[in-house]
Amino acid sequence: MRHIGIFLFMLACAATAGAQTVAPQPGQVLVTGTVPDEASKASVLAKLREVYGPDLVVDQIAVGAVATPANWNGYVQKLITPDLKQITRGQLKIDGSSVSLKGEVANEAQRQKIASNVATSLNPTYTVSNGLRVSAADQGILDNTLANRTIEFESGKATLTPSGRAILDEMTTAMLKLKDRKVDIIGHTDNQGLRASNQGLSQSRAEAVKAYLSSRGIKTDLMSASGQGADRPIASNDSTEGRARNRRIEFRLAQ
Repeated sequence: MRHIGIFLFMLACAATAGAQTVAPQPGQVLVTGTVPDEASKASVLAKLREVYGPDLVVDQIAVGAVATPANWNGYVQKLITPDLKQITRGQLKIDGSSVSLKGEVANEAQRQKIASNVATSLNPTYTVSNGLRVSAADQGILDNTLANRTIEFESGKATLTPSGRAILDEMTTAMLKLKDRKVDIIGHTDNQGLRASNQGLSQSRAEAVKAYLSSRGIKTDLMSASGQGADRPIASNDSTEGRARNRRIEFRLAQ
């Protein structure tokens, strides 16, 4: 007897279950696999329709001779939750008592929370493989906007230059595209001068960037500011060019 195999392929903000025999449209939930009886099929479809809406669920579930663990339907119901809507380009596979979850989520905290919720909803006889990963798409928006440019300040100060403010105006537009994603603003310096002074300057510059972005409409609680001083160089401090590259502001999506 074959074990049950239900797969959820998530396209846009949707999920899919089963082997992908047709290409779902963005937003659709393609449900395929084999279940032991009509009641099991009806319960899976009902739960997916409850979570995603009846118009988005594409039914390709077959009924056949498959073996399932005790109370399998109940555990499947626990796995189909609104948490799945936070996963994109992914897959949920339920094969007997083996569960695997793949796809992209917005941040590390979300990745861990979803995996934890899945594990705690099952009994110890189930094994869970967490293949979720943090999406690089939103970080790419920040990286592509900054485009390796340096946000300039007046020498030795935390006062933005006109060119620095111009870049931050572009970053404002980029951050607004991220909706309510939190961003860490990290200041860095070269290794010239005292370590404590560099640490303080990098912190002040990060806070100046945060203040400017706030004045342009970015919510303060969506930003954190920190300084790393000269501890994380990206180039050699032995040359003028290298030191200039190390004096930078970094934007990272909060994990």
